[in-house]
Amino acid sequence: MTHTVEKIGGTSMSRLVELRDTLFLNRDADTPYGRIFVVSAFGGITDLLLEHKKTGTPGVYALFRDGAEAGDWRAALDAVAATMIETHSAILTDEGDIQRASAFVTDRVAGLRDCLDDFERLRAHGHFRLDDQFKLVREMLSGLGEAHSAFVASLYLGDAGLSTRFVDLSGWDNGPDLTLDQRIQAALSGVDPARELPIVTGYTKCRRGLMTEFDRGYSEVTFAKIAVHSAASEAIIHKEFHLSSADPKLVGTDAVHTIGHTNYDVADQLSNMGMEAIHPKAAKMLRQAGIPLRVTNAFDHGNPGTVIDDTPAPAPRVDMVTGLNVQALELFEPDMVGVKGYDAALLDILTRHDVRIVAKTSNANTITHYVDSTPERLARVEQDIVAQFPGANFSQSELAVVAVIGRDLGGLRVLTRGLVALETADVVPVAVQQTTRNVDAQFIVPRTDKDRAITALHETLVEQARAPLRRAA
Repeated sequence: MTHTVEKIGGTSMSRLVELRDTLFLNRDADTPYGRIFVVSAFGGITDLLLEHKKTGTPGVYALFRDGAEAGDWRAALDAVAATMIETHSAILTDEGDIQRASAFVTDRVAGLRDCLDDFERLRAHGHFRLDDQFKLVREMLSGLGEAHSAFVASLYLGDAGLSTRFVDLSGWDNGPDLTLDQRIQAALSGVDPARELPIVTGYTKCRRGLMTEFDRGYSEVTFAKIAVHSAASEAIIHKEFHLSSADPKLVGTDAVHTIGHTNYDVADQLSNMGMEAIHPKAAKMLRQAGIPLRVTNAFDHGNPGTVIDDTPAPAPRVDMVTGLNVQALELFEPDMVGVKGYDAALLDILTRHDVRIVAKTSNANTITHYVDSTPERLARVEQDIVAQFPGANFSQSELAVVAVIGRDLGGLRVLTRGLVALETADVVPVAVQQTTRNVDAQFIVPRTDKDRAITALHETLVEQARAPLRRAA
């Protein structure tokens, strides 16, 4: 039987009740089976366990790592448990299921608390070097959220008449030390998607540490690995929105359109701009295995969404216009002309502090990196750069990268038309660039002009291009 592997994000999982009849029961198909579901933790739970993804507000892990009072991280862990119980109590309707889910949370939280207490006692002695062990703590906490959501979903869907199977990849029973592939293979052994609906945790315990290697993109890596391992016909990500030509909240719902079909190259560009269509490493796995990826709006039942594969564009077209706030790090050094090593030294500093580079420009004596990172990391980066290049002029500025992305932008004169559109909108770009591969063009603008730039570029390069198609229809 041909099957699909499908992932549901945390925000969508929190609306599990809405998805039961449309997505899981799949009433439009002959059978609800033939699918493997990989689920994220319910919305907000991973933020409480680790740290808030956007604001950096500390969760259990951050409080524990930073040496907060033991009562602080214990109270935070208790708060997570209470939130989990409150979440599944609002979803499950059978009292026995609620009790089972609550016991599941209580048991696992108690086990985690015991582990952290033991760690705390060792740390207090000072004779132990435990820095590497913090990574394991982060891994353990990560797995709790997905184990909870998968367990609850299997109970809830089982009550709806489906034959479900809870597949726990989190390694809670602390079995053998396995690689990612080995744990997935062992867990899926005996699973029959033709007769049952496997609900799989997005986190997988493995030898190298999934969280350590992929950070918050770990669930997409699990999803892609399962699709490749099981030779799925298609990998599907269900989000709470369509993959559209721009943010509909910004340019208007009537102005945007669902992309419909694009390729993995575009998916990489979107990831670089923080769009999170799929983690680049997960996309690489699917691409190499020849498995197409479909991105759908879980709450727009019947809409096929957007397919991502390696199919060339039938004609040049802009797929999306999007923007990202960045910090511009500019190093000006007159002695740089004709001297090698400056670029490598800067990259070494940025890599050492785990700073993500979005774009870069350079000329004879200036190198500018447009980066996406926290103020704390950038402060450390500045210290290192000033120390290594004491005679250089280093500066930082708050800007935004607005990117025009498509499978093939050849012949569309994106830079020329884009500059005219920005001039009309009274936006003065700081820099512009387009690679020779014709998959994206970037307009660096003042951060305050980002939204205006996106709207202007989308109107010129997307809406006006589609106007003849609308008239023909």
